[in-house]
Amino acid sequence: FSAMATETHGVPQLVLESVFGFNGHVSSGLRVHPDGEHLIYPLGCTVILKRIKDGKQEFLNGHTNNVSCISVSKSGSYIASGQVNFMGFKAIIIIWDYAQRTIHAELLLHKAKVEALAFSPNDKYLVSLGGQDDGSIVVWNVETKQAICGSPASASSAGHCLTLQYSNTNNIFVSAGSGTVRVWELDLLNRKIKPTECQTGKLKRNISDDDQFIYCGTTSGDIMKMTLKTGLLSDCGPAKPKYSQGVNVLRVLKSGDLLVGSGSGTFTMCSRTNFKTLKEVQLEKGVTSIALRGDGQQFFVGTKAAQMYSFSSGNFEAELISTSHNSAVNDVAILFGTSVIFGTCSGEDIRVWYIDKPKELLRITVPNMTCNSLDFMTDGHSIISAWNDGKIRVFGPESGRLMLIIHDAHKMGVTAIAGTRDCKRIVSGGGEGKVRVWELQPHGHRLLETMTKHKATVTCIKVKSNDKECVTASSDVASLNTHYTIHLNTIHKHIQYVSSLNLSSSNVCYVTYWDVFDGSVIRELEASLSGSINGMHISQDGKHFATGGDDKLLKVWDYTAGEVTHVGKAHGGSITSIKLCSNNRTLISTSADGAILQWKFPHPSSS
Repeated sequence: FSAMATETHGVPQLVLESVFGFNGHVSSGLRVHPDGEHLIYPLGCTVILKRIKDGKQEFLNGHTNNVSCISVSKSGSYIASGQVNFMGFKAIIIIWDYAQRTIHAELLLHKAKVEALAFSPNDKYLVSLGGQDDGSIVVWNVETKQAICGSPASASSAGHCLTLQYSNTNNIFVSAGSGTVRVWELDLLNRKIKPTECQTGKLKRNISDDDQFIYCGTTSGDIMKMTLKTGLLSDCGPAKPKYSQGVNVLRVLKSGDLLVGSGSGTFTMCSRTNFKTLKEVQLEKGVTSIALRGDGQQFFVGTKAAQMYSFSSGNFEAELISTSHNSAVNDVAILFGTSVIFGTCSGEDIRVWYIDKPKELLRITVPNMTCNSLDFMTDGHSIISAWNDGKIRVFGPESGRLMLIIHDAHKMGVTAIAGTRDCKRIVSGGGEGKVRVWELQPHGHRLLETMTKHKATVTCIKVKSNDKECVTASSDVASLNTHYTIHLNTIHKHIQYVSSLNLSSSNVCYVTYWDVFDGSVIRELEASLSGSINGMHISQDGKHFATGGDDKLLKVWDYTAGEVTHVGKAHGGSITSIKLCSNNRTLISTSADGAILQWKFPHPSSS
């Protein structure tokens, strides 16, 4: 944490232009601002404000690690967000001034994680709950930015507390968790909070309330209704069937009926009297957020599949409004000669996106397989892709139609792929260390050459712009990332290349400059103080390059000076791949949490 701060201190920040993604694992992370015009949600270290009308994004940057919870005050004047941090470090809470889009307060007390946040209805107080390693509840004065009082969240005999909900009365809030529900009263005069235990004996996951009752969703799939004043159980249901994989999230509508999101992805409207299902729809993966817009005529739902849906209470039909990867992005490719379209691969999906508009244009899925790498042919007529089942698949970039499949291209999966500028050949690398050159023909393909110099997985292939040679990198243990040139007409083996990655074995990571002709090392730069470098790309004019890796920092370097000119801090996971568009306008980085970030490249082409 401190190393990251000092390493990049004083270096200009990259400008984040667009974010493709949503952390659907944050409980109730998707919110609607009371102005009814903006969605608020987390991705990595960033809190995103997205205008519902046209999708325009703004970013609240200040967290140093993944945002773990979000709350919005009733008036809309404030947003509060908490984060995770490394063991032994305190996790910050930031209160944001919504109108100014600035930091109002930074509150530092909880250890390792902020689990949940809730504003009082009058905006005066914020209640925070620490994670498992902290276990405390703290009440903050929003105006003075000071802690008023605190207490252990659960009795020593009870389990961990997981969630908070402020009642519509200014001095009462509710906490719930594993085998515990507590109603707390805030005694401002004596600066104390006093808990009343509710007798339940079941696991809690989410709570919602109106003025008289507390509704609790349980991991066993029940909804419990308790009287706020007495803490006694008033009702429990549904009788049958229970909510599969538990109740993740609950919201009370003005009518008194409940919106319920389950761990299995069912989203339901149920009756307040007997919890009978009135309307139901099945969504992809577990529901984690339900956000009401205005008086609840429209609501937004977020899931663990990183999808966002819009509903109107009338027809209860799901409209998919935002999609993103929910697992590590393995590779990114930008269509050559444009700054309009790019592609990513993650798990069994290839997705094609518009630059500047976080919108998915196309999704290609090969069930139960993993796409390791992809590239656009320079004419834009095809996407070439490398898969773990040993096949190379070529798709149409508009239709997604499978145009060609090369079976048994590599024995231990295809791990890297690149196309030549003339669009007539594909170069592929495999898990067994072989590099192959394929010629594309009108009705098929043929294998031109095989190179067997690498002893381990081929990680990267770059084809020289003259189409006559390429350079390959591998994760050889003996000579980490040794580089070879293949003359694409006749195979010729010797070490190459200017500017390429070399991962040292001491967990300190270098960018290494190699001599093209004799393979000697000219220069080494220490590119990261912690973790490996996983992605790198050089600008078309050769003046700059970008790196990113396990330290989650995106760095832009001056090639000649060997110095960092700009740094980007927004990724919540390890950076997995980086691409710079051919006209030096846009830089795209991807990470292990499924995020895709678009940055303004700080050194535009002089031409």
